[in-house]
Amino acid sequence: MIIALLVAFIFLILRFTVTLFNFLSNPKLPRISKRYRDKVSILIPARNEADDILPLLQSIHQQEYDNYEVLILDDNSTDDTYKICTDFAATHPKFKVIKGNLLPAGWLGKNYACHQLVQQATGKYYLFLDADEQVKNGLINSAIHRMYLRELSLLSLFTNQDMRSTGEKLVVPLMHFILLNLLPLRLVYLVKSASVSAASGQFMLFNAANYKEYQWHQLAKDKVVEDVEIMKLVKSAKLNGEALLANGMISCRMYKGYNEAINGFGKNFLAAFNYNIIGFLVYLLLIIGGPAIIVMTMNLNLIFIMAGLIVLTRVMISLSAGQNVGLNVLLHPLQMLSLLFIGLTSIQKRLTKTTEWKGRKI
Repeated sequence: MIIALLVAFIFLILRFTVTLFNFLSNPKLPRISKRYRDKVSILIPARNEADDILPLLQSIHQQEYDNYEVLILDDNSTDDTYKICTDFAATHPKFKVIKGNLLPAGWLGKNYACHQLVQQATGKYYLFLDADEQVKNGLINSAIHRMYLRELSLLSLFTNQDMRSTGEKLVVPLMHFILLNLLPLRLVYLVKSASVSAASGQFMLFNAANYKEYQWHQLAKDKVVEDVEIMKLVKSAKLNGEALLANGMISCRMYKGYNEAINGFGKNFLAAFNYNIIGFLVYLLLIIGGPAIIVMTMNLNLIFIMAGLIVLTRVMISLSAGQNVGLNVLLHPLQMLSLLFIGLTSIQKRLTKTTEWKGRKI
């Protein structure tokens, strides 16, 4: 019992230390007023996004950066995605819609869609966005400035999350919680080893010259967590990559409701642990079982210390991610139960080979 208690506290303190480092180092994309004129190809893979994509297209049109093209690839949608996009493009000359090819063997859908998009892109930079996002003024200028400043081949941003239903609030905050609780984000740029990598497919800005040379999505064509894999590939090629928080300049509503969020996270949660089921179970045991062990001691001092560290951690992560502090603190126990449910669901789908997303087996 003493050893288990010691391990639980060590893991808790290590995670608090990582969170504190992230909070103090403030790894957000700085807002830059300097104006740039480089052409940016905004590339949007879209499969069955009829309910979400129009606000993104409108937000791109309304933002202040003007040297851009938008290429939307309809990835064999079965809804009105293609019509909505073509209707919009008909009155907005910078927007173009492409019909995607059938998915070839050996590829995952989004990776192949991204690969097709770059074949027609003409910009100095390739910016991949998901269809359920909205961009705001300052985003593109600030991102291009960062590319110049750091001589980056890839800049990835973890977007601010738009959560409307209670179900979303029980699941979606786990993304920033796990990220900022386990990885000192500044090290993605500072440490040149590919082993220290993080990225979000919701915002991937590439130097087009480097992309043309390496064809990153082709190299990661069968990877579920292709964003992190591409960051690893970039760093393995001795090029610079950086991952930052979006600082309110781009937002995303990832899922609508609890079940959709559980399924969405479940499809790639285990992949983030390189499909190491034992390692993943150990993580779940430490992050959920550790506090349970401390509570079972009935030692009020230990419980108070544990609760204090958890609350401070949630406060720092919520402030960094632009989320509701009080709500995340209040919902923390239920979010941890959701994490356990996602984990077990992810393992079950992996073992039974039943992982699906948007009608395709993964």
